[in-house]
Amino acid sequence: MREALFVKQNSEKWQHYDSMQQANPDEVANQFIEITNDLAYSKTFYPNSKTTAYLNGLAAKLHQSVYKNKKEKSNRFIHFWKTELPSIFFQHRKQILYALFFFLVSCSIGALSAKYDDTFVRLIMGDGYVNMTNENIAKGDPFGVYKQDNEFMMFLQIGSNNIFVALYTFVLGILFSFGSIVSLFRNGIMLGSFQYFFFSKGLGFQSVLVIWIHGTLEISAIVLAGAAGLILGNSFLFPKTYTRMASIQKGAKDGLKIVIGLIPIFIVAAFFESFVTRHTQMPLALSLLILLSSAAFMIWYVFIYPIKIQRKQVTLN
Repeated sequence: MREALFVKQNSEKWQHYDSMQQANPDEVANQFIEITNDLAYSKTFYPNSKTTAYLNGLAAKLHQSVYKNKKEKSNRFIHFWKTELPSIFFQHRKQILYALFFFLVSCSIGALSAKYDDTFVRLIMGDGYVNMTNENIAKGDPFGVYKQDNEFMMFLQIGSNNIFVALYTFVLGILFSFGSIVSLFRNGIMLGSFQYFFFSKGLGFQSVLVIWIHGTLEISAIVLAGAAGLILGNSFLFPKTYTRMASIQKGAKDGLKIVIGLIPIFIVAAFFESFVTRHTQMPLALSLLILLSSAAFMIWYVFIYPIKIQRKQVTLN
Protein backbone atom coordinates (compact mmCIF):
# COMPACT_ATOMS: atom_id res chain seq x y z
CA MET A 1 0.00 0.00 0.00
CA ARG A 2 1.28 3.45 -0.89
CA GLU A 3 2.00 5.71 2.08
CA ALA A 4 -0.45 8.36 0.86
CA LEU A 5 -3.28 5.81 0.74
CA PHE A 6 -2.31 4.46 4.17
CA VAL A 7 -2.47 7.98 5.64
CA LYS A 8 -5.73 8.78 3.87
CA GLN A 9 -7.42 5.65 5.24
CA ASN A 10 -6.33 6.26 8.82
CA SER A 11 -5.71 9.99 9.31
CA GLU A 12 -9.20 10.71 10.62
CA LYS A 13 -8.84 7.97 13.26
CA TRP A 14 -5.38 9.19 14.29
CA GLN A 15 -6.52 12.79 14.63
CA HIS A 16 -9.51 11.66 16.68
CA TYR A 17 -7.30 9.70 19.09
CA ASP A 18 -4.76 12.52 19.26
CA SER A 19 -7.38 15.14 20.15
CA MET A 20 -9.29 13.11 22.74
CA GLN A 21 -9.11 14.68 26.17
CA GLN A 22 -11.06 12.08 28.13
CA ALA A 23 -11.57 8.36 27.67
CA ASN A 24 -12.12 5.41 29.94
CA PRO A 25 -9.23 2.98 30.45
CA ASP A 26 -10.69 0.33 28.14
CA GLU A 27 -11.04 2.80 25.28
CA VAL A 28 -7.50 4.08 25.78
CA ALA A 29 -6.14 0.52 25.83
CA ASN A 30 -7.98 -0.37 22.59
CA GLN A 31 -6.70 2.83 20.96
CA PHE A 32 -3.15 2.02 22.03
CA ILE A 33 -3.41 -1.45 20.45
CA GLU A 34 -4.74 0.00 17.19
CA ILE A 35 -2.04 2.69 17.00
CA THR A 36 0.79 0.24 17.77
CA ASN A 37 -0.50 -2.01 14.98
CA ASP A 38 -0.50 0.95 12.59
CA LEU A 39 2.96 1.94 13.84
CA ALA A 40 4.30 -1.56 13.21
CA TYR A 41 2.94 -1.44 9.67
CA SER A 42 4.41 2.01 9.09
CA LYS A 43 7.82 1.01 10.46
CA THR A 44 7.86 -1.97 8.13
CA PHE A 45 7.01 -0.14 4.91
CA TYR A 46 7.88 3.52 5.61
CA PRO A 47 10.61 3.36 8.27
CA ASN A 48 12.00 6.88 7.84
CA SER A 49 8.82 8.76 7.03
CA LYS A 50 7.04 11.52 8.93
CA THR A 51 4.07 9.18 9.28
CA THR A 52 6.14 6.74 11.33
CA ALA A 53 7.48 9.54 13.52
CA TYR A 54 3.96 10.87 14.12
CA LEU A 55 2.59 7.44 15.01
CA ASN A 56 5.53 6.82 17.32
CA GLY A 57 4.69 9.99 19.24
CA LEU A 58 0.99 9.17 19.35
CA ALA A 59 1.72 5.66 20.61
CA ALA A 60 3.90 7.12 23.39
CA LYS A 61 1.11 9.50 24.36
CA LEU A 62 -1.46 6.70 24.56
CA HIS A 63 1.02 4.49 26.42
CA GLN A 64 1.27 7.10 29.15
CA SER A 65 -2.53 7.34 29.29
CA VAL A 66 -2.85 3.57 29.64
CA TYR A 67 -0.59 3.47 32.67
CA LYS A 68 -2.05 6.64 34.15
CA ASN A 69 -5.48 4.99 34.04
CA LYS A 70 -4.24 1.50 34.82
CA LYS A 71 -6.19 1.24 38.09
CA GLU A 72 -9.41 -0.63 37.37
CA LYS A 73 -12.65 1.09 38.18
CA SER A 74 -14.73 -0.51 40.89
CA ASN A 75 -17.78 -0.51 38.61
CA ARG A 76 -16.10 -2.57 35.85
CA PHE A 77 -18.99 -5.04 35.83
CA ILE A 78 -21.57 -2.29 35.44
CA HIS A 79 -19.45 -0.55 32.79
CA PHE A 80 -19.42 -3.73 30.67
CA TRP A 81 -23.22 -3.91 30.42
CA LYS A 82 -23.84 -0.16 30.37
CA THR A 83 -21.19 0.98 27.89
CA GLU A 84 -18.75 -1.61 26.59
CA LEU A 85 -21.15 -4.23 25.20
CA PRO A 86 -23.49 -1.68 23.55
CA SER A 87 -20.42 -0.03 21.99
CA ILE A 88 -19.41 -3.39 20.49
CA PHE A 89 -22.94 -3.80 19.11
CA PHE A 90 -22.63 -0.39 17.44
CA GLN A 91 -19.15 -1.07 16.08
CA HIS A 92 -20.25 -4.38 14.53
CA ARG A 93 -23.83 -3.44 13.61
CA LYS A 94 -23.27 -4.58 10.01
CA GLN A 95 -22.40 -8.10 11.12
CA ILE A 96 -25.51 -8.16 13.32
CA LEU A 97 -27.69 -7.15 10.38
CA TYR A 98 -26.02 -9.74 8.14
CA ALA A 99 -26.63 -12.45 10.75
CA LEU A 100 -30.28 -11.40 11.03
CA PHE A 101 -30.63 -11.48 7.25
CA PHE A 102 -29.15 -14.98 6.96
CA PHE A 103 -31.41 -16.21 9.76
CA LEU A 104 -34.60 -14.74 8.28
CA VAL A 105 -33.79 -16.17 4.84
CA SER A 106 -33.24 -19.61 6.36
CA CYS A 107 -36.53 -19.33 8.30
CA SER A 108 -38.31 -18.61 5.02
CA ILE A 109 -36.63 -21.60 3.39
CA GLY A 110 -37.71 -23.82 6.28
CA ALA A 111 -41.32 -22.62 6.17
CA LEU A 112 -41.59 -22.95 2.38
CA SER A 113 -40.00 -26.39 2.43
CA ALA A 114 -42.45 -27.53 5.08
CA LYS A 115 -45.34 -26.12 3.04
CA TYR A 116 -44.46 -27.94 -0.19
CA ASP A 117 -43.04 -31.15 1.29
CA ASP A 118 -45.12 -33.02 3.88
CA THR A 119 -42.11 -35.03 5.01
CA PHE A 120 -39.81 -32.04 5.60
CA VAL A 121 -40.96 -31.32 9.16
CA ARG A 122 -40.34 -34.95 10.13
CA LEU A 123 -36.89 -34.78 8.52
CA ILE A 124 -36.00 -31.69 10.56
CA MET A 125 -37.82 -32.30 13.86
CA GLY A 126 -37.82 -36.09 13.90
CA ASP A 127 -40.71 -38.56 13.80
CA GLY A 128 -40.84 -38.84 17.58
CA TYR A 129 -41.42 -35.13 18.16
CA VAL A 130 -43.98 -34.80 15.34
CA ASN A 131 -45.95 -37.87 16.50
CA MET A 132 -45.95 -36.65 20.10
CA THR A 133 -47.16 -33.18 19.06
CA ASN A 134 -49.92 -34.67 16.90
CA GLU A 135 -51.05 -36.74 19.89
CA ASN A 136 -51.05 -33.63 22.09
CA ILE A 137 -53.10 -31.76 19.49
CA ALA A 138 -55.62 -34.62 19.44
CA LYS A 139 -55.84 -34.39 23.25
CA GLY A 140 -56.50 -30.65 23.07
CA ASP A 141 -53.12 -29.71 24.57
CA PRO A 142 -50.87 -28.94 21.56
CA PHE A 143 -48.06 -27.48 23.69
CA GLY A 144 -48.02 -30.22 26.28
CA VAL A 145 -44.33 -30.86 25.57
CA TYR A 146 -43.50 -27.87 27.79
CA LYS A 147 -45.30 -29.47 30.75
CA GLN A 148 -43.68 -32.89 30.82
CA ASP A 149 -40.44 -32.35 32.75
CA ASN A 150 -39.57 -30.86 36.11
CA GLU A 151 -39.27 -27.08 35.90
CA PHE A 152 -35.86 -26.80 37.51
CA MET A 153 -34.33 -29.64 35.47
CA MET A 154 -35.71 -28.07 32.28
CA PHE A 155 -34.19 -24.76 33.30
CA LEU A 156 -30.73 -26.29 33.75
CA GLN A 157 -30.84 -28.35 30.58
CA ILE A 158 -32.26 -25.64 28.32
CA GLY A 159 -30.02 -22.90 29.69
CA SER A 160 -26.82 -24.94 29.37
CA ASN A 161 -27.78 -26.20 25.89
CA ASN A 162 -28.51 -22.70 24.57
CA ILE A 163 -25.24 -21.33 25.95
CA PHE A 164 -23.39 -24.24 24.31
CA VAL A 165 -25.13 -23.56 20.97
CA ALA A 166 -24.13 -19.89 21.18
CA LEU A 167 -20.48 -20.72 21.90
CA TYR A 168 -20.49 -23.35 19.15
CA THR A 169 -21.96 -20.89 16.64
CA PHE A 170 -19.36 -18.29 17.63
CA VAL A 171 -16.37 -20.64 17.40
CA LEU A 172 -17.49 -21.89 13.97
CA GLY A 173 -16.87 -18.37 12.71
CA ILE A 174 -13.15 -19.12 12.53
CA LEU A 175 -14.00 -21.21 9.44
CA PHE A 176 -13.95 -18.04 7.29
CA SER A 177 -17.36 -16.97 8.76
CA PHE A 178 -18.97 -19.81 6.79
CA GLY A 179 -19.31 -22.03 9.86
CA SER A 180 -21.43 -19.47 11.71
CA ILE A 181 -23.58 -18.89 8.63
CA VAL A 182 -24.24 -22.65 8.39
CA SER A 183 -25.22 -22.72 12.07
CA LEU A 184 -27.60 -19.78 11.54
CA PHE A 185 -29.14 -21.50 8.53
CA ARG A 186 -29.56 -24.74 10.44
CA ASN A 187 -31.34 -23.05 13.34
CA GLY A 188 -33.38 -20.85 11.00
CA ILE A 189 -34.62 -23.75 8.88
CA MET A 190 -35.55 -25.63 12.05
CA LEU A 191 -37.51 -22.65 13.38
CA GLY A 192 -39.24 -21.95 10.07
CA SER A 193 -40.43 -25.53 9.60
CA PHE A 194 -41.37 -25.83 13.28
CA GLN A 195 -43.46 -22.65 13.19
CA TYR A 196 -45.13 -23.57 9.89
CA PHE A 197 -46.13 -26.95 11.34
CA PHE A 198 -48.35 -25.22 13.91
CA PHE A 199 -49.77 -22.79 11.35
CA SER A 200 -50.70 -25.74 9.12
CA LYS A 201 -52.65 -27.17 12.07
CA GLY A 202 -54.57 -23.93 12.56
CA LEU A 203 -52.59 -23.13 15.72
CA GLY A 204 -50.37 -20.35 14.34
CA PHE A 205 -51.49 -17.45 16.53
CA GLN A 206 -51.71 -19.63 19.61
CA SER A 207 -48.20 -20.99 18.95
CA VAL A 208 -46.82 -17.45 18.73
CA LEU A 209 -48.40 -16.52 22.08
CA VAL A 210 -46.94 -19.61 23.76
CA ILE A 211 -43.61 -20.35 22.08
CA TRP A 212 -42.40 -16.79 21.65
CA ILE A 213 -42.71 -16.06 25.35
CA HIS A 214 -39.24 -17.58 25.61
CA GLY A 215 -38.41 -17.65 21.91
CA THR A 216 -38.09 -13.89 21.53
CA LEU A 217 -35.04 -13.73 23.78
CA GLU A 218 -33.67 -17.13 22.80
CA ILE A 219 -33.78 -16.59 19.03
CA SER A 220 -32.48 -13.02 19.30
CA ALA A 221 -29.50 -14.31 21.28
CA ILE A 222 -28.80 -17.05 18.72
CA VAL A 223 -28.71 -14.42 15.97
CA LEU A 224 -26.26 -12.31 18.01
CA ALA A 225 -24.09 -15.39 18.57
CA GLY A 226 -24.03 -15.80 14.79
CA ALA A 227 -22.99 -12.17 14.48
CA ALA A 228 -20.16 -12.82 16.95
CA GLY A 229 -19.01 -15.65 14.70
CA LEU A 230 -19.06 -13.35 11.67
CA ILE A 231 -16.94 -10.84 13.59
CA LEU A 232 -14.40 -13.59 14.29
CA GLY A 233 -14.38 -14.87 10.72
CA ASN A 234 -14.20 -11.43 9.13
CA SER A 235 -11.27 -10.50 11.37
CA PHE A 236 -9.33 -13.29 9.67
CA LEU A 237 -10.57 -12.58 6.16
CA PHE A 238 -10.30 -8.78 6.26
CA PRO A 239 -7.52 -7.65 8.63
CA LYS A 240 -7.37 -4.15 7.04
CA THR A 241 -4.34 -2.26 8.41
CA TYR A 242 -3.82 -4.75 11.26
CA THR A 243 -1.57 -7.74 11.07
CA ARG A 244 -3.71 -10.82 10.59
CA MET A 245 -2.89 -12.10 14.07
CA ALA A 246 -3.74 -8.76 15.72
CA SER A 247 -6.98 -8.60 13.73
CA ILE A 248 -7.98 -12.13 14.80
CA GLN A 249 -7.22 -11.31 18.43
CA LYS A 250 -9.40 -8.23 18.29
CA GLY A 251 -12.22 -10.07 16.50
CA ALA A 252 -12.07 -12.96 18.96
CA LYS A 253 -12.13 -10.55 21.90
CA ASP A 254 -15.15 -8.61 20.62
CA GLY A 255 -17.02 -11.76 19.59
CA LEU A 256 -16.41 -13.45 22.92
CA LYS A 257 -17.64 -10.38 24.79
CA ILE A 258 -20.90 -10.60 22.84
CA VAL A 259 -21.30 -14.29 23.69
CA ILE A 260 -20.58 -13.62 27.37
CA GLY A 261 -23.11 -10.80 27.24
CA LEU A 262 -25.72 -13.26 25.94
CA ILE A 263 -25.50 -15.56 28.97
CA PRO A 264 -27.98 -13.60 31.14
CA ILE A 265 -30.38 -13.45 28.17
CA PHE A 266 -30.21 -17.21 27.73
CA ILE A 267 -30.78 -17.68 31.47
CA VAL A 268 -33.91 -15.51 31.40
CA ALA A 269 -35.13 -17.30 28.24
CA ALA A 270 -34.58 -20.69 29.91
CA PHE A 271 -36.50 -19.47 32.97
CA PHE A 272 -39.43 -18.40 30.78
CA GLU A 273 -39.43 -21.70 28.87
CA SER A 274 -39.24 -23.83 32.01
CA PHE A 275 -41.47 -21.95 34.44
CA VAL A 276 -43.75 -19.73 32.32
CA THR A 277 -44.33 -21.23 28.85
CA ARG A 278 -45.90 -24.35 30.39
CA HIS A 279 -48.87 -22.19 31.45
CA THR A 280 -50.36 -22.32 27.97
CA GLN A 281 -53.73 -20.93 29.07
CA MET A 282 -52.39 -17.72 30.57
CA PRO A 283 -54.31 -14.50 29.81
CA LEU A 284 -53.69 -13.00 26.39
CA ALA A 285 -52.60 -9.67 27.88
CA LEU A 286 -49.93 -11.31 30.05
CA SER A 287 -48.55 -13.36 27.18
CA LEU A 288 -48.36 -10.28 24.94
CA LEU A 289 -46.76 -8.26 27.74
CA ILE A 290 -43.90 -10.75 28.15
CA LEU A 291 -43.43 -11.26 24.42
CA LEU A 292 -43.53 -7.58 23.42
CA SER A 293 -41.43 -6.48 26.40
CA SER A 294 -38.74 -8.99 25.43
CA ALA A 295 -38.77 -7.82 21.81
CA ALA A 296 -38.67 -4.15 22.83
CA PHE A 297 -35.74 -4.77 25.16
CA MET A 298 -33.67 -6.55 22.49
CA ILE A 299 -34.35 -3.86 19.86
CA TRP A 300 -33.54 -1.10 22.33
CA TYR A 301 -30.38 -2.66 23.80
CA VAL A 302 -28.87 -3.92 20.53
CA PHE A 303 -29.81 -1.10 18.12
CA ILE A 304 -31.17 2.04 19.81
CA TYR A 305 -29.16 2.33 23.03
CA PRO A 306 -25.76 1.77 21.31
CA ILE A 307 -26.48 4.76 19.04
CA LYS A 308 -27.12 6.93 22.10
CA ILE A 309 -23.87 5.70 23.70
CA GLN A 310 -21.93 6.51 20.52
CA ARG A 311 -23.40 10.01 20.28
CA LYS A 312 -22.59 10.63 23.92
CA GLN A 313 -18.97 9.55 23.44
CA VAL A 314 -18.61 11.75 20.35
CA THR A 315 -19.99 14.73 22.29
CA LEU A 316 -17.57 14.17 25.18
CA ASN A 317 -14.63 13.90 22.81
